[in-house]
Amino acid sequence: MARWLVKSEPAKWSFAQQVEAGEAGTFWNGVRNHVAKQHLMAMRVGDQCFFYHSNEGKAVVGIVEVIKPYYPDHTDETGKFGMVDVKAVRDLPPVTLERIKRDPRLAEMVLVKNSRMSVQPVTEAEWDVVLELAEA
Repeated sequence: MARWLVKSEPAKWSFAQQVEAGEAGTFWNGVRNHVAKQHLMAMRVGDQCFFYHSNEGKAVVGIVEVIKPYYPDHTDETGKFGMVDVKAVRDLPPVTLERIKRDPRLAEMVLVKNSRMSVQPVTEAEWDVVLELAEA
């Protein structure tokens, strides 16, 4: 199972809204970056992702699971991009970007090196550290 981080502005789509979607989940659309697209294409059913609130809060706030693999994004008029479906797994006490950047074990995390990327891989070690920070 691979690990990921997906970002959303809470004013547009929050983790609370993701939770409200229930077991049916929702599509994760709107990605218009080719590197992020490649990450979406690599996702498999069962992969888990940190849900990150960008702009407001700037924190990992929950975990979602991929429930449908990559397929065409109906909001993309160019037909070049796709999406996956995700459902909420659980919320987390917020782990802020500031806290992540302060932890030397996360110095190589994509979120630290390229915080603008909307869909990012997360290593197993990084996953464990972020969960540790959430529980601290």
